[in-house]
Amino acid sequence: MSLLPFTSQLIADVGISFGDEGKGRLIPEVVEELGGSVARVSTVLKVNGGANSGHTAGGIKLNLLPAGVVESSVSYLCLGAGVVADPRKIWWETRPLERKGYTILSRLRIDERTLVSDLTHRLLDLAWEDYRVNVIHEEPRGSTGRGITPAYQDEVGQWQICYADFLDTREAYARKLAQRADRALLTIRHVCRVSAQTWSSFFDKLTAAEQRANAEAIEMGVFAKEEFDFTRFRGAEPFTLNLGALTEAYWTAGSALARNIVEVREIVLGEIAQGRTIIGEFGQSYWLDKRNGFSPNQTASHTYAPEIFESAGIPAQPVHIFGVAKAYDTKVGTHTFLTQMDEAHPLSRILKRIEFGTSTGRQRMVGWYDAVEKGDALRYGGYHDLMINKLDALTYAEDWSGDLQVCVAYEDASGKRYQHVPRNEAIRRTLHPVYEKHPGWSGDISGVRRFGDLPENARRYVAAMVRGVVRVAYGDALPARLPNLRYLGVGPLPSQLIKDVPPTAELLKL
Repeated sequence: MSLLPFTSQLIADVGISFGDEGKGRLIPEVVEELGGSVARVSTVLKVNGGANSGHTAGGIKLNLLPAGVVESSVSYLCLGAGVVADPRKIWWETRPLERKGYTILSRLRIDERTLVSDLTHRLLDLAWEDYRVNVIHEEPRGSTGRGITPAYQDEVGQWQICYADFLDTREAYARKLAQRADRALLTIRHVCRVSAQTWSSFFDKLTAAEQRANAEAIEMGVFAKEEFDFTRFRGAEPFTLNLGALTEAYWTAGSALARNIVEVREIVLGEIAQGRTIIGEFGQSYWLDKRNGFSPNQTASHTYAPEIFESAGIPAQPVHIFGVAKAYDTKVGTHTFLTQMDEAHPLSRILKRIEFGTSTGRQRMVGWYDAVEKGDALRYGGYHDLMINKLDALTYAEDWSGDLQVCVAYEDASGKRYQHVPRNEAIRRTLHPVYEKHPGWSGDISGVRRFGDLPENARRYVAAMVRGVVRVAYGDALPARLPNLRYLGVGPLPSQLIKDVPPTAELLKL
């Protein structure tokens, strides 16, 4: 089939699971599809989240920067007002990539209202995790330690520091940072009740994490190893900071970005007026939204399409929404995972070898495809197109052969069925998945580029995933326009995509 035109110059790149769906690889595909037309992609806007949300595009792993980095034709790489961004992390990511030949700084635009995150937020992140485990004796949440939630808490607490503050005087910034540090230290000591020994260990933990994460940059000689030494910010006494060193490090990093700090809303409105396309890249996914997700395993921002207007600072208007998922499911943290595979299942063992978080390196849990979650995202969030990645990972291999399963409903102990995701977590955690079974396939499909060339069982499984989603969203009363499976991933490389999947109405007949 020929791909249908996009319905808007604004495209939202959103996940419809619990993250890690491969949202980053969508951006190069849209850029290529629109090519050099008037409606070409001129801007990629990171909408929400911070350095906790890793994306991979064009083989490059990114945390904070938009995935448009890998496309030289994209004029603007924007961080919206909905993002929390550590200025040091911007440099840590930018300089090695520029050394590799990627043009970033001349294209980077940071909104004046983008929130500044810093070391105080990372310390609070670690302290709240310690409080959860050692004071109230709950399971660890599995925080990334990047300080994202505490940074958003400063926003709602009306203590925010924005990138516009780097356009003010050093003295004004230093005063705000000192106040922020004072609040953080009091909270860590008296509310989180962290021990002096644990407090000291936070700096060593952050040092080890960043030296590991930036090992390539150190090896390339872009940064000295000492750049990532957080112990220099530790004060002489417990629960104190070397505020002078901290202020100098962050003011230096932030003020060096002064030329990049702008009103992103003017860029977006101007590009729309010129007929060009803007992609909003979302850091997290629908089920991690601070309102639609499930505590404590949600993020601190809004993670779905409407947030593009808030982050860009523009009026609400039509937006073309891409829902991105994988051909199976993964989660990290302590989520209720209804479709989690048995650890001993041979497919589980195979998938876990390739499932690690881009930002943190954490091992992901793996499970069967949950059409209920994705159908709920369609019913209540809406999307026009689907992208499903990693179909190739389900091919029979080693000692794996057997049926694949698609979760099409949930059921409680009395046999009551749920065709949606209950918003009450107390109910949700008592449910069990209802599966449809579908035979798998053998043979490498990573070289397939036409849907008709896939093994019959692979085509049927794809149809089953889509059918499950549509049935959950609409029941039997199907609307005139159904979301189409625009891209089907059969490998990690940009070229490993199938783009001729039949329209959904035809696919359902399989």
